[in-house]
Amino acid sequence: MAFDPTAPVSPELRRRRFRPIPVRMLVPNVITLLAICAGLTAIRLSTEGRMELAVYAIVFAAALDGIDGRIARLIKGQSKFGAELDSLADFVNFGVAPGLMLYFWQLHELKNGGWIAAMVFAISGSLRLARFNATMDDPNKPAFAANYFTGMPAPAGAITVLLPIYLAFAGLPMPPALLTALYTLLIAFLMVSRLPVFSGKTMRMRVPPELVLPVFVSVIFFIALLVGYPWYILSAGSILFLLSLPMGWKSYRDQAQKAAAPTPAPAEVAAADPAPAHPPVTGSAAQPEDERPERLH
Repeated sequence: MAFDPTAPVSPELRRRRFRPIPVRMLVPNVITLLAICAGLTAIRLSTEGRMELAVYAIVFAAALDGIDGRIARLIKGQSKFGAELDSLADFVNFGVAPGLMLYFWQLHELKNGGWIAAMVFAISGSLRLARFNATMDDPNKPAFAANYFTGMPAPAGAITVLLPIYLAFAGLPMPPALLTALYTLLIAFLMVSRLPVFSGKTMRMRVPPELVLPVFVSVIFFIALLVGYPWYILSAGSILFLLSLPMGWKSYRDQAQKAAAPTPAPAEVAAADPAPAHPPVTGSAAQPEDERPERLH
C-alpha cells in the first residue's frame, strides 16, 4: 500500500512524537545555558578591555558548571542532551574564553606566537573533554580510578591559567609575555596529560550536627573573602591547586600498587598460619566420662 502524505496523523502517533518534557529535565540545561552566556560575555568584556569583569564572568561560569550536574542528579534530571550541552559549554567557557582573554590581555604582544599559545590551550580543552566523554564508561577502569580525573579538569585549567592576570591585578608587576605564553602551554599540557588529579566524586562527606553552624560560617567567610579580596584568593587557590597535583599523583600510584599486589592463595594462607595444636588434656578432662546415671538421693 502506497504512503499517502495527505493522510491525517493519528492522535496516538502525535502524542508519542511530542511528549511533554518534565520541568526537572529543563532546570539543569537552563543552568548550563546561563554558564554559556557567562563565558561568551567574558569574551566580549575582554575585547573591550574590561578584564576584571571578564574574570568574574569566568568564575561565575565555573560555579554554575559545578552545580548543574549535582542539581541534575539531585532532582533526577539527567539526560543525554544535557550531557552533550554541558560538554559544549565547557569547551566555550573553559577552552575558548580563557585563551582569548589571555590573548587580548598580553599574548597579542607576541603576535603569531601568542595566538598559537591561545589556540593550543583551546584545542587542549576540547581534547580533554573529548577524552573524558570517551572514557566515561570504560569497563576496564579500576574501581579506585573513579575518584580521580585523567588530566587537569577543564574548569580547573581555566581558573588556573588566568593566574598571571590575578597576580597583575593583585599589584605584582606584569610578567613578560613570553613567560605567560609558556605558562599557558604548561596548563594546556597538564589538561591533555595522563596525570591523575584527585576529584573526590565518590567521597560521601557528612557533617556532624554540632559542626553544621561552623560550616555555614566558614562558607560565608570564604565567600566574603572572595568578594573582598578576589585576586589574592584566586591567586592563592591556583597556586595551592598546582602544588597539590603531585600529592594526587602519589595517592593514585599507591592505590594502583595496592590493587596490583597479588593476593595469596588459600593454601598459602593456611601454610603461613597453621592451626594451633590442641592443648594437652589434663586432670579430670583426661578421664573417660561416666555414662552411669547419677545416684538418686
